[in-house]
Order: sequence, then C-alpha cells, then structure tokens
Amino acid sequence: MTRGADTTLPQAWLRRGLLARLLWPVSLVFHALTAARRSAYRAGLLQSTRLPVPVIVVGNIFVGGTGKTPLTIWLVEELRRAGFVPGVISRGYGAKNDAPLEVLPTSAPAEVGDEPALIARRAKCPVVIGRRRVEAGRTLLAAHPEVNVIVSDDGLQHYPLQRDVEIVLCDERGNGNGWLLPAGPLREPPTRPRDFTVFNAASVPEGIPRQAARMELAGESAEPLSGDAKPIALRELAGQGRRIVAAAGIGNPSRFFSMLRSAGLKIDELPLPDHYDFSDNPFANITADIILVTEKDAVKCTRIDTINNDPRIWVVPVTARIDRALAERIVEKCRGRPTA
Repeated sequence: MTRGADTTLPQAWLRRGLLARLLWPVSLVFHALTAARRSAYRAGLLQSTRLPVPVIVVGNIFVGGTGKTPLTIWLVEELRRAGFVPGVISRGYGAKNDAPLEVLPTSAPAEVGDEPALIARRAKCPVVIGRRRVEAGRTLLAAHPEVNVIVSDDGLQHYPLQRDVEIVLCDERGNGNGWLLPAGPLREPPTRPRDFTVFNAASVPEGIPRQAARMELAGESAEPLSGDAKPIALRELAGQGRRIVAAAGIGNPSRFFSMLRSAGLKIDELPLPDHYDFSDNPFANITADIILVTEKDAVKCTRIDTINNDPRIWVVPVTARIDRALAERIVEKCRGRPTA
C-alpha cells in the first residue's frame, strides 16, 4: 500500500506550495550544476563518444516512470518495419553488475533489471545493459554487428554518449510545478532542447508543446501468469462479477488502474513501489478471485514459485499506439545521420 511518507514529495512537486518553495533555493543550485555539466559536454571539456550507428535516446525530464519501456518496444518494432536492425541499451535498474551484460529472454530480472528483461522478451532484439552507455553500445555492436541503429532506453542525461535523436516522454503530470529537483520533479528545465516530445495521456498536458505526439497504452486482454488457461478479454472479465485486485509496481501505478477501469473493470488497487522485487509476497493475504499485474511485474513474479503457482494472477500486456508519422520522422533523421 502507498504510505504518506512515500507520497509527500511527489505531491508537493505538482504545485508550488510551501514545501516546494522552501526547497526552491536548492533547486537553483541543482539547475546551475546540471547546466554547467551539459555545457561542458557541448564545449568538449568533457569527453563524449559517437558510436558508428545512429543512436536514439528515449527518456524523460520528469523523475520516475512515464512509460518509456512501451515506447522503446514500439520504436524497435517501427525501426524494424522500416528496414533497420535495431538493438537496445539500458542502465538496467537494480542490476548487480556495472559492466556491460547482454540480456537474454531467459535472463533473471534480478540480474539485469526488470525493464531490460521485458524489452528482450517483447521486442525480440539484442539488449545490453551497462552503467556506461558507450561501453554498453560497443558491447552490443561487437556481439551483434548486424545492428545498425541503437535505441537507448533512458539515458537522456547521460551525455558521454552522443545521440542523433532525442525523444522526451511525459505523462498526464506534464512538467509538474515546473521546478527542478528537489523543489520540483524535473531533472532538467522544461525548455530543454529535444527532437520530439511524446505525451502518455488523453490530452496534451499543460506546458507540453502542442505539436507533441500522443502515445496511448492499450491493454485488451489478460493472460495467465502460468498454466494453460486461454487469454480472456478485459471486457469479458468485467461482466463476470468476480472480485478483482489490480497490482502495479511501476512509476505511476494509477495509469495502469485507469486503463483497467476504462475497460469496464471494477478493481481494488494495490500500488507497489517502482521496481518492487516481490521478495515479500504482497498477494499472500489478499482475498480476490483475480489479481491483475503489469508485464513489468510479471517478469519477476514468474521467478517466485509461490507467486507463479498462484492461479489467481493474470498479466495484462499493453501496447503503445502512436501516430506512424512520428516513426517516419525518426527514421528520416536516422537515415540522414552522417557516417561516424
């Protein structure tokens, strides 16, 4: 369950109230430091590296989850459709090693991170994690020389890696109160340059460019976490009158809950911390006929016998829907990129 101490600061970040104003002087220092760092890379005072293939960075300036993983998977599929051979690099949140490591569909999320594990399974492309993105990119290209474009899942502020396309993603929270950390939720100013902006919301959030592309996360069915049961449509599930609990260990659980309700489901919410590892089974004492979880959570749940063998648990896959025109513009930029 979400506790007050966990939500005080995120709630303060959505408006310019007393707590945010008290922290505002500190945010000025943070702003100065981040601006100096970015300028140092631009001026060549700090070293950055260009890889021999185009690099697309999918990231956000709003701290926390905004939906980067579904966007990354969508982008991989669109690049493949355009004739590219894409690969993905990622930090691998929670991974045990900093050194580059290839992620396989069978890799344990505890070793490589939940999001890279999900990308490897869904996107079916080479994925390499590493704290230093340049090394991760080089490792990926050495192992898969056929790859001719790299998508960096996150890493917008990782300036040692030069990039050809920057995509900034936001959700319904937009830029929050518009201030930088710790007075607000932003890692960089809202005016930060980028090539494209995508919003994961029903309408353009306040402060987001009007020409931004909309991303809709669509989930239409639920699949059993384990076993041979057939997938069931969410709308069919809604008419069965069973008690449903929805659990989500993602950056913004309310987005998952809203999607389920839009499909007609009546649910009890179980928000979990982002990247929750399920070492403590949150479902053990829950009374429910069905428990719906996200794909990101499912890659970890399948590794825990007591959870994997719980027939109540079903997974809701989501697919990003974005205007194909965005993909065409990204492809155009990649094709126009000078050879390194």
